[in-house]
Amino acid sequence: MMKNVCLLLLALFLTGCAGKPSIVSQSPYITHTLRYLGVEDRIVGVSRYDDLELPKTGGIIDPDGEALAKLSPDILFTSDWTPSDVLEAVTPEGTRSVTLHGFGSMAEIEQNIRDISRELGLPDGDARAEAFAEEWRAAAGDVNGGGKRVLILSSCRGEPFSFGRNTYLCDLFSVAGFHVVEDHPSIRHVNEAGDIRTLEELLRKMRPEIVFVIEDGEHGCAVNFSDRPVRVVELDGRHFVYPAPVLLEGIEELRKLSGDGKGETGG
Repeated sequence: MMKNVCLLLLALFLTGCAGKPSIVSQSPYITHTLRYLGVEDRIVGVSRYDDLELPKTGGIIDPDGEALAKLSPDILFTSDWTPSDVLEAVTPEGTRSVTLHGFGSMAEIEQNIRDISRELGLPDGDARAEAFAEEWRAAAGDVNGGGKRVLILSSCRGEPFSFGRNTYLCDLFSVAGFHVVEDHPSIRHVNEAGDIRTLEELLRKMRPEIVFVIEDGEHGCAVNFSDRPVRVVELDGRHFVYPAPVLLEGIEELRKLSGDGKGETGG
């Protein structure tokens, strides 16, 4: 009888251990969210753009099916930028693929917290999402953008792009008190094939008072703004390029710029 009880307890213990699914994160913004939820120890593979010392599994657009097959994770978290047919082709048998959003709004980032928590069986996903929503809104409300007309730029050394209406950064900067002047419905890529081909054209059309440049080594602007009546403020890309709770650090950066006068972002 005692032996049977011990075996039962052992089985329950092993089931509990097995209840923590292994994860592949196919994008750094997903990895940041997993860290926020305290489950980094469950990650067994990450995208080529992640800084974790783990097996790499390609990118969002081009996930590496062979690498994923070797890892055979319980759950593959990826972005809605991954084509559905590609995702189906690379998802190993027995792996559950979960598509997350995030680039469209701050609400999508909040929903990612709920969705990841649900998939991993975390009991406090709704509470964590609500806490994040309250925290980022309260912090952004302290920035005092003063209604300044702003343009948010990234990747100016490659193909420049500007954050427009339906983006998480438009949400964030609007709550922070700025007026985002980019009128594109999502992200505008400035290139020869677009309706606006150069940054000079974009500046003339949008007439921003401040240009926020997301700078992280790979992203940033090589354009000379010195002869234009516009203020340029560089932001740490590590805090802004990922639609994830790491944006809280970005909001703190904006608040300090507004408060100490160095960036003169306030009114």
